Formats: sequence, structure tokens, C-alpha cells
Amino acid sequence: MVSRFGDALRTAALPLLAVQLTDDPLVVASVTACGYVPWLLFGLIGGAVADRVDQRRAMWAVDLVRGMLVACFALAVGLGHASILLLLALAFALTTLQTLFDNAATALLPSLVPQEALGSANARLMTGQQLAGGLLAGPFVPLLLTIGAAMPFVADAGTYLLAAALVASLRVRPPEREPRPAGSTLRAETGEGVRALWRDRALRAVCVATLLCNIGMGALIATLVLHVTGWLHAGNAAYAAAMTVYAAGSLAGGLLAQRIARRTGRVRALLLGGSVQTASLVLMGTVPHLAALLVGMLLLGAMGMVWNVNQVTLMQQRSPESMLGRIAAAFRTASTSGAPLGALLGGAVAGAYGLNAPALLAAVVFALAVTSLIPARKPDVPVVAPDDATTAHVQR
Repeated sequence: MVSRFGDALRTAALPLLAVQLTDDPLVVASVTACGYVPWLLFGLIGGAVADRVDQRRAMWAVDLVRGMLVACFALAVGLGHASILLLLALAFALTTLQTLFDNAATALLPSLVPQEALGSANARLMTGQQLAGGLLAGPFVPLLLTIGAAMPFVADAGTYLLAAALVASLRVRPPEREPRPAGSTLRAETGEGVRALWRDRALRAVCVATLLCNIGMGALIATLVLHVTGWLHAGNAAYAAAMTVYAAGSLAGGLLAQRIARRTGRVRALLLGGSVQTASLVLMGTVPHLAALLVGMLLLGAMGMVWNVNQVTLMQQRSPESMLGRIAAAFRTASTSGAPLGALLGGAVAGAYGLNAPALLAAVVFALAVTSLIPARKPDVPVVAPDDATTAHVQR
């Protein structure tokens, strides 16, 4: 949660810094897009490595390296050497390291809590991350920027280093793994993860839907600063307010996620969340008023958390423990590939049709995501597949 606080500062500050360096919507959107591309290149490898190594050690080592990278970037900004190229390089490097960190974190959690408590654990974890990274961090962005353009990045570097120390201090049971077959390669192991994901009808449907949602969110987030400052003619404080309201909605969604899942099942919870998000995006893209944006971001955050908690829990419950890192990597690589595409589409659409067009584009894509989930809406069967099988035997 500590590093999420710094991440939120950096995520909010990067677009604002990019706008100071260029007024081209496509170039601004490229900063966000570049932060997703490493998932396409290294995501599957990150999952295979996460299944091989001590996940706790991998997490603190990654945070240590990320802290040093952001500290160097903060120094460059402070000395007046910031450039779009440097922003792109930072986004690419941090996400490359994140491919290992996120897969290791997903695979580590089931070894810490019972299977029946995974949903609650994910909800608490994601809610805590949003509390630290969104609601608490958002108001600090304008304050830090008044001190200096480098300050959000200085804070981010410090949180990475602190997080590395905290993770390194954890004492967890080492994961129990069977010896790998002789001659096993990363390529073969990543292929096993992809096939296991594809054979599970429920996870496959959720992956496709998440891919579509990420196209929509990529288009929206990459151009949100332009939506606020250009279409609504509001300032940096309004942009920070939108991000803070989104975080507040996420906190509420974290409290609702498990309750909704218990009543409807996890896939139906995703259907509800996607439907509400679609309506929120329509509101944001058609009503040129800050209040409409804030209401839309509140609902978008709440239902986004409902989506995230149930999507991750479903994957953890239906995956063999020894393959969870690879299945998670295959899922994230496939679904995250939509974000850079969406970011570039958002920039192009904003330039061609207006600064509110990305929100409307996102609404259309979210509607398609909801539609793609309908065939998988049968009652949930949250059974954990044994380690010697794929998830193919669990069908809904």
C-alpha cells in the first residue's frame, strides 16, 4: 500500500508534466500507452519467473530497483532535463518490472490466506491500496507540484524504497513446488499457462471482457487531463478532484464487492459492474459539467473495484497453485494489451472528434465487454483445480 501511494502521485503527475511539454493529444496519450506495452513483451515471461522464484524476494527486489529509477527521474526533472522521450522511457521501465511484481503478488496471496477467504482478502488489499494510492494521495498532487515539478517523483521513489524494506521483512512460508521436468524451459512453461487459461471457459470469457474494458479505460485515462482542462475548462485541481473521487468510489466498491458476489455470483457481479460503468461513461461524455464528471468517476471507481476483486478472485480460485503465476500472466498480458491500443485510440479520437469523444468511445467498448460476458453468466463454481490438471474440468 505504501508504494501505491507513490504510484498515485506519479500517475497523476506524469500527464500534467506531459501537457507542459507538448499540446499534441496523441503524444500525451503515448505516455500512458508506453506504460502498458511491456505487458505484451514480457508479461508471460514475468509469470513464468514468478512461478520459479521466491515471490517475496522478487517483490522487494523489484521495488528497490523501481525506487532507484524514479529517484533518477526526479533528479532529471528537478534539473530541468525532463522530456517526452524520458517520460516514455520511465513508463516503459517501470511497467517492465511490474510484470514480475504483479504476477508474484497474485501468486503469493493464496499461500497466505485460506481459499474461502480469498475474496475478502482481495477486497481488503485492493481497498487499502486505493485508500493509500488514491484518496490520500490525490490531494497531495497539487500541493507537491507547487513546491516543484520533481516532488511527486521524489515522494514516489521514497515509497518504493520503504515498500521494499517492508516486503523484505515479511516472514512467509516458502511455496511448495514440485521439481520441474528435466529440460523444462520458460517458453514451454508460459505455453502451459496460456493453454490452461484458454481451456477454462469462464476465465477465457472474463479475459476477453477485461481486454475490452482496458481498451475503454486506456482511451479515457490517457486523455482525462485533456477532458478536464480542455472540454470542461477546469484546472489541475479539478483533475486531482476527479482522481480523488475515483479513489473514493473504489473504496466503496471494495466494501460492496464480496456482498454483490455472494448474492449474484462472480460473473454476474462483473456484468453488473460493467453495465454501471457503461452508463457512467455516457454521462461523462455527454454532459459538459464538472459535477457530471465527478459522479461518473465515482461510479466508475466503485464498479471498477467490484470488477477487479471478483476477476482476480475468480482466477485464483480456478487456477492450480503451481501455475497461478503463469495463468495470471497470460490473463494480464492478453487483457492489458487493450490499454495501449485504447490510449492511442483515445488520443486520435480526441484530436479528430473532440475532447469528450474518448469517454463515449469507452462507453461503446464497455457495452461490448458486458455483451461478451453474457454466455458465461451461469452460476459460479469456485472450485480450485488440482495441481496435476488444468482448469478445463471446471465449466460453467
